[in-house]
Order: sequence, then C-alpha cells, then structure tokens
Amino acid sequence: SLLQIPLWKHDEILNMRKESMSRPMDLSHNIFPRLQPHLYSWLNIYGKNFVNWYGPRAQFVVTEADIVKETMIKDQAYPKMDPEWFAKKLLGDGIVTSKAEKWAKHRKLANHAFHADSLKSMTPAMIASVEMMLERWKQHEGKEIDVFQEFKILTSEVISRTAFGSSYLEGKDIFDMLTQLGIIITRNSYKVKLPGISLFYKSNDEIEAEKLDQGIYDSILRIMEKREKASTMSGEVGNFGTDFLGLLMKAKNDADEKNRFTAQDVIDECKTFYVAGQETTTTLLAWVIFLLGIHTDWQEKARQEVVNLFGQEIPNSDGLAKLKTVNMIINETLRLYPPVIFFIRKVKEETKLGKLTVPANVHIVVPTLALHHDKQIWGDDALLFKPERFSQGVAKATNNNPAVFLPFGLGPRSCVGLNFATNEAKIALAMILQRYSFTLSPTYIHSPVQILTVRAQHGVQVMLQPL
Repeated sequence: SLLQIPLWKHDEILNMRKESMSRPMDLSHNIFPRLQPHLYSWLNIYGKNFVNWYGPRAQFVVTEADIVKETMIKDQAYPKMDPEWFAKKLLGDGIVTSKAEKWAKHRKLANHAFHADSLKSMTPAMIASVEMMLERWKQHEGKEIDVFQEFKILTSEVISRTAFGSSYLEGKDIFDMLTQLGIIITRNSYKVKLPGISLFYKSNDEIEAEKLDQGIYDSILRIMEKREKASTMSGEVGNFGTDFLGLLMKAKNDADEKNRFTAQDVIDECKTFYVAGQETTTTLLAWVIFLLGIHTDWQEKARQEVVNLFGQEIPNSDGLAKLKTVNMIINETLRLYPPVIFFIRKVKEETKLGKLTVPANVHIVVPTLALHHDKQIWGDDALLFKPERFSQGVAKATNNNPAVFLPFGLGPRSCVGLNFATNEAKIALAMILQRYSFTLSPTYIHSPVQILTVRAQHGVQVMLQPL
C-alpha cells in the first residue's frame, strides 16, 4: 500500500538540507547526499521507489528506469503538475508549465524557433557575445578569474541578442529581477503553502515576488511596444523581426484565432527563455570549466580537437557538429552536475506503476541525481569524471535506456532549447580553448548548491594562461 511510509515533517527535511550544505565538501562529485539528503537516505532505507508526504499530498519517488520512462513519456497519463505559486511568477503559463492545447500551440512555435536552421542564424550572435567576453578576459591573463560570473554575463548577452535583438543592457534589468525571483523561489521550495491563506495574509516574499513580476511584465511590454512602433513606422506592418520576440509577436498578431498568442503568452515565453536559457547554459559551462581545470588531460584532448577542426578561425556550424570529444565532455558534465535535480509529474487517474497501484493526483518525483550517479547503471566509477563512457554516444553509454540520463528531461515535455544550450556551450568552449589554458585556482571552494539549478555557491575560480 502507498500509506506505509512514515510522515516526514518539513522542518526535518529543511534541517537535513541545511546541515548537509552548511560546509564545503572535498573535490568529489558525490553531490546527491549533499543536495537532497532526505531522498538519498530514504532510497537507502526504503529501496528504489517509495512514498513520502509533502504537506497534505502523497509523493511517489521513483528511480526505477522503466517506471521513470513511462511517467516521462506518457504525458497524457502523467501530466506536469500545476506550478507552485512562486514558480508561476517566474515562468508564468509558458511552455514549461502550460498544458494540453495551449502547450501544443506554444511547443509548435518553440520547435520552429529552435529548429536547426534558426539555430544556424543565431550562431553569429553567440560568437559575437563570446568575443566580447574574451575581450574582457585580456585583463585577467596570468591571473585568477571567476568563470561563473563571466558565463552569467555571456549567457544573458546571448539571450538578449537572440531573443530580443537588443544588447545585454536592455535585458539586464529583466535578468536582475528574474534572478531575485529565482532566489525567492528556492527559499520557499520546501515550504508547504496552505491553500487560500494568501487571500488574507501575504508574506514579505510574496509581496516582493509580486512587485518583481509586475516589473518584468512592464519591461517586456515596453520592448514589445517599441517593436510595434518600429513595424508601423517602417511601413512593414506585421514584420516584427526574425528573433524569438519577433516570432512571438507574429503569433500575437496571427489572423487565425486558434494560433494567436495573447500579450501575456508572449511575456510568459520570454520569461521562460530567459530563465531556462540562461540558468542551464551558465551552470553547464561553469561545471565544464571546473572539471577541465582539474582534468587538464581532457582539456588538452578537447583543445587538440578544436584546433584540428578550426585552427585559430572562428567556429562554424558544420565544424561544431563534428566536435566529438567536446560533446563527450559536455555529456559527462551533465551527468555529474545536471542543471535540474528533479522532475515532477501528476497521476491523472488511478494507475498501475510497477507493482504498485497509484491513486489519482499523487505526485511522482524523479530525482535526476539518483539515476545519474547510480553505480548499478554506470559502474563503480559512477562518481568519477570519465567522458570516455560517452565515446560511442548516449545510447551506448546508457545501454539503450534513455530514462537513466535526463539532463534535459525525456519525452514530449523534454527541453526544447536543448540544441540551443549545447550549441552555445560548444561555441564558448571552442573559442576559450583556442586562446587559453586554465587550471582550477587554489582559492576555489567546492560548495555545490541548488538555486533553481545546481551551481557553485562561491563561483568557479580558475587561473588563466594565454596560449
């Protein structure tokens, strides 16, 4: 039965997390017991699948690959749950959170926006942004640099250019407000919110979140109004540009009501692109540099590959597709430090999962780290950085079991920006490797935390040597 597991109090979970993250760790990649100590210990006590209670709601935690695959792929039977109040402020009702027809409409537009041809047209903006970053790096040659902060600026620059065609500064305020919202969400992620209470009482965090939400809304609306004006002035009515915002505004003005987006839809998608596009790529790049700063043999292999393909020339789309070693390194980094450490789905109607009958409305939790770091799946060296495990591709590395490697989710709701993120990461890595070698700085403190994504709490400091 589902009711055999003891009821865990939230303060116990919060205390376990607080305790495990209260001090830095040694340079190991064993971050599961640190970031989710409650799940780590329960999996050891209760086995691969178990139930716990989150306030008034039962949660079914699953790490058995077949069950994970079924819940992630069958979107109709196991839809995404409604986002918590704070998360809704961050992402609105965009592609990450919306459902059914609305989701299908948004996904169709996003598929078009991140299609291979669209990505090719975004490459120059990515290259220009990396060049700006590397220009800054000239001040740090022979010295220490925090690449986490650098990549934060880079990824926001890339999104500002590819989403809004504007430079970083116009988008900077939106980024700052979204960052603040992200911090508030993380602070509240393990608190149970009682339904209806916010009608009478709002916490400081709720008041602040509403203020930020309004600020973001107003800023994106201003950029949209500028576009509308430019379109009218140029006499090209209906031409709003070829970037992401241009596509969204075209959908807002679609003649067919079924395909039409509202202004709120446009704003929600912009928020999603900002948050998902920046967070994931920033943390991915920072962890890659961290790992290559320790494993300089792999750094050298990657550099050789880049130089063989491009020499000192700017990377091009065709060459990027041939980066095999760099790809292996990216996959191994995503395995050890996945940006998202759990996925949640809801059981629509009572169903049988494995040997258990699961009632409707139970939440299914898939803890990514449990799968990514499982020695039964990856071998005794599961906690070691070994990119060679991906030398024959993901299918071979996972033994044809897609549910054990979930950096971008799985099934119809998997991350639509997967190629956007990996493309940007490859361009940045190739251009860094052409110009610099680097080692992890002795001042680096290994303290992974989860603030929306898995990140280095004190940044990633490396010593930068020009080649």
